[in-house]
Amino acid sequence: MEIFRTVAELRQWSREFRCEMSGLDGKRIGLVPTMGALHAGHASLIRAAAAECGQVTVSIFVNPTQFGPQEDFAHYPRSFEADCALAEAEGASAIFAPAVNELYPGGAFSPIATFVDVEGLGARLDGASRPGHFRGVATVVAKLLIAAEPDKAYFGQKDAAQAAVVRRMAGDLRLGVEIVVCPIVREVDGLALSSRNVYLSHTERVQALALSRAVGKVEALVASGERGAEALIAVAHEVFNSEPAVQVDYVAVVDWETLEPRDSADPGSLFAVAAYVGSTRLIDNAILR
Repeated sequence: MEIFRTVAELRQWSREFRCEMSGLDGKRIGLVPTMGALHAGHASLIRAAAAECGQVTVSIFVNPTQFGPQEDFAHYPRSFEADCALAEAEGASAIFAPAVNELYPGGAFSPIATFVDVEGLGARLDGASRPGHFRGVATVVAKLLIAAEPDKAYFGQKDAAQAAVVRRMAGDLRLGVEIVVCPIVREVDGLALSSRNVYLSHTERVQALALSRAVGKVEALVASGERGAEALIAVAHEVFNSEPAVQVDYVAVVDWETLEPRDSADPGSLFAVAAYVGSTRLIDNAILR
């Protein structure tokens, strides 16, 4: 498995592969963008990419522009050697691990002239709670897609709002990449896998199950025939009220393409929650069938 540190190295490698495999069916290039601290959820993305693509790059880059001033950029978990081992075991062909000034010449905290801002979507759900977050996400993903020139890029459904922003950005900019969203991977007890789960104490780990319980209750209610967004949101709040240590950020039923609120849970709507467990912000969701 190769490890690349510069855009020029990665781009040359991808283009050489594309030339070598020209005309061969199924020999696509896949990209799995990550911030490292890889877990079984990331592993599922790498496996999906390896099953569909002849070459898979996993990017490992903790992107400073998507963190707010009081957020956990400096303390975000970093485990590069373990991440490389997991990625290689799951079928990755290369790791792209650039320094900050490789993607942000001059450094991410110096004035930056060029951002990608998906208007509307970027200010909804997590974008409303974390102003500027989705601008940072869209900017760095655009940079990674331009660097790797993949045919497909793989994202997890846990970050469903992010996936909506990235899909819109890639489509609007005609980047020629298919955005593939893979299902949420959960612990045995239902907690959605997240790199931030390592922040939770034992007590907080138990409290965090309120998120998956709320999602499960709403899915069950929809399966029984309920479609009213107000009723679904009320049921979720009942679950959270039973765990007062968990502080709700948002509970919403939205259109998964636009992230705009919906009055009814039509097929394909997104039910999404975000909450703080201690100082750790967690998210969860379900696509309502």
